[in-house]
Amino acid sequence: MLAANLNPDGRRTQRMRCHIRGTLEFLGKRLDVRILDISRTGMALQLEGWIEAKRGATVIVRCAELGHIESTVRWYRAGKMGLEFEQTTNTVAQITAYFRNFHRASSSF
Repeated sequence: MLAANLNPDGRRTQRMRCHIRGTLEFLGKRLDVRILDISRTGMALQLEGWIEAKRGATVIVRCAELGHIESTVRWYRAGKMGLEFEQTTNTVAQITAYFRNFHRASSSF
């Protein structure tokens, strides 16, 4: 991938800051979370507790704004977690709807 395709922070997609409350589910356990930022391909969470999910684990995030989103853990440290969305047609539709309805100012997505 060419460096020209990356954002200044080295990421492929632009992140939008947000403060959405939701829950994280992993192996039947549920934890309250706050989504700190979101992009077309993933999100960063602040966890309100600890959960055993490790890099590569599949988790589910639920919130009113996004619905039910399956994601893969990319990193987990210091009470924060980075997730990459499963690229299913349903997830793509949910993320597109989120940006259309909740981040109107981000029409560049």
